[in-house]
Amino acid sequence: MLKRFSEEEALTLLQEGSFGHLGCLTDKGPYVVPLNYIFFEGSIYIHSLQGAKIAALRKHPTVCFQVDKLVSEYQWSSVIAYGCYEEITNPDERYWFMRRILVRFPHLTPVESIAAEGEQSKVVIFRIHIDSVSAVGED
Repeated sequence: MLKRFSEEEALTLLQEGSFGHLGCLTDKGPYVVPLNYIFFEGSIYIHSLQGAKIAALRKHPTVCFQVDKLVSEYQWSSVIAYGCYEEITNPDERYWFMRRILVRFPHLTPVESIAAEGEQSKVVIFRIHIDSVSAVGED
C-alpha cells in the first residue's frame, strides 16, 4: 500500500542514502544526473568537476534531488528534496567535505583522485540547501 512519509522520515531517507539524482535546468531543458552525496545538517553535499552541470547550476540555482531505497519491486521508498545550489569556497569547509567523501566512498573516482593529488581548485564542492522534502513508498 502506498504510504506518504513525514518530513522527518523523508530526511531520514536522505541521511541513510548515498546515491541520488540531481535535477537542474539547462538552456536545452531539464538535466538529470546521478551523483554520490553526503547529507549533513539539513543539506546535501556534492562534488564535481566543472562542466554542463556546474554551468547550469550557476545560471539556475534552484534544483531538486531524488533518492530511492529499493528492497524489491513491492517494497521501496523515494524522497525528493527541493532547494538551492551553493558553491563552497571556504577552504576549511572544502577540506571537511573532501575528508568525509573519501571516508564514505573509499574507492576513488577521478574527481577524488584530482583532489588527492593537490589539484582541489579544479573540484567544485557544493551543497543544496533544502527548502522542502516529500517522500512516498510501498511497504
